[in-house]
Amino acid sequence: MAVIPIRITGDPVLHSPALPVAEIDDELRTLVADMFETMDEAPGVGLAAPQVGVPLRLFVYGWTDDDGVSHRGVAINPTLWLSPLRVGELDEDTESEGCLSFPGERFPLRRAEHAILQATDLDGADYEVRATGWLARIFQHEYDHLDGVLYVDRLTHPFGKAALKTQRKNSWGVPGLSWLPGRDHLED
Repeated sequence: MAVIPIRITGDPVLHSPALPVAEIDDELRTLVADMFETMDEAPGVGLAAPQVGVPLRLFVYGWTDDDGVSHRGVAINPTLWLSPLRVGELDEDTESEGCLSFPGERFPLRRAEHAILQATDLDGADYEVRATGWLARIFQHEYDHLDGVLYVDRLTHPFGKAALKTQRKNSWGVPGLSWLPGRDHLED
């Protein structure tokens, strides 16, 4: 297993829809193992293949909830069903999220409270996870990556403006930028 560089916003692979996984083979299994290692080293709670430069519809996730229950898996060619968004003011404490492809920043974003993830695992078996709260947020965030959408693309004013300012300040938004967890400390 190896830690893989994570692409930073502006790289074309992050802003284009990913392609379906055609075959689960040893090459894909190695990619998934490397993605888990990269996610854990970053540290993050999810990582989509486009974030490591691979335009395939798959993501990994790993998060332990407040009850100590570990949620960890790989979603290959996923489908995601969402509950309607609630209305009202954003809560910056409970609705903020970050992204390994927009490292070191957090902004509030409204997400659906409930999600149903349907996907295939590395053994080729179909599965379904009904998620609420933070796990539902993780699934939505990673699924967006598969459609070429970063969470900062969804931000409302004034947070979208702040994200653009951060992008300009860091000279992001151009192809070819990446960072390596364990060496670069952009999430700090």
